[in-house]
Amino acid sequence: MMHIPYLDILNDLPVEKITDHPNILVAAAFWDEDRYRAARVCYKYMRAIDDLIDFHKSAHTVIKKDERQQFMQRVQEWIDMAHRSAAGDAGAVAEAGDAHELMQTIRDFHIPVWPLEAFARSMVYDIDHTGFETVDSFIAYAQGASVAPASIFVHLSGLLSTPDGYVPPPFDVRWAATPCAMFSYLVHIIRDFQKDQQHNLNYFADDAMARNGLTAEDLKRMGHGAPLMPGFRSMIREYMVLADKYRKDTYEVIQTIWPRLEPRYRLSLQIIFNLYLMVFERIDPDHSNFTTAELNPQPAEIRQRVEDTIRAFAES
Repeated sequence: MMHIPYLDILNDLPVEKITDHPNILVAAAFWDEDRYRAARVCYKYMRAIDDLIDFHKSAHTVIKKDERQQFMQRVQEWIDMAHRSAAGDAGAVAEAGDAHELMQTIRDFHIPVWPLEAFARSMVYDIDHTGFETVDSFIAYAQGASVAPASIFVHLSGLLSTPDGYVPPPFDVRWAATPCAMFSYLVHIIRDFQKDQQHNLNYFADDAMARNGLTAEDLKRMGHGAPLMPGFRSMIREYMVLADKYRKDTYEVIQTIWPRLEPRYRLSLQIIFNLYLMVFERIDPDHSNFTTAELNPQPAEIRQRVEDTIRAFAES
């Protein structure tokens, strides 16, 4: 039997134990070990700040003025430290405390600060707002909440290795990351509709709800088990059309940067795209119940999709 590269990595991968940023870290598991560690470090700290705010809003619905100031100060301290690290300030790494490994990773892998700044801006938006007035404002927010983490993934994928260390990718990382990040984020908010509503989180825009005769209270009731309204299904169709646009754009980006990536990094981009595509394909605006259990693939399904991707990659 022909040996298929990368299947050994999949066989050793504890898919069911990867709970934070699962699609990103499943895909990054096929990288060289040092870049994989860098991804884990970056996403651990980004997730910690995101969860700090989401968990608070889940428990308290709104953030009080004094708490808002504390959150914003913490985010600003984090981004100031990142700026110093990216500029080569060894003192920033030494002073980073618990964030020491993040600051060292920024230096060693030439990670640009702009994704961290964009991510921080989205966290500040979370602190100051409870939703989105328009779909456009959601897309602007997603530049930090989704495009920024995806850009770190693409940056690490596209690094060039030299005898003197790594140098940045030979393409525009933000441009390359945006379509897949937006596609995955739109799929993400549909997939997690029920879970988000049950945690006082809503990512569907006011104008999209209004166009379809819905209110935030309607979504909360449906998220807690009330029958789905026709307007909700209509709104999901709108979001699916938008997601499909970004899906098609992602194909074009992959074809453009494909020749500039080493094989294992080509594979990782295909894996992460296919994992979100798997969810996209199971969303049926007309018949889905939009429950967490229905739309979230099980670990065995994720493993099978990754295996199918590896086998198709080996034949290409």
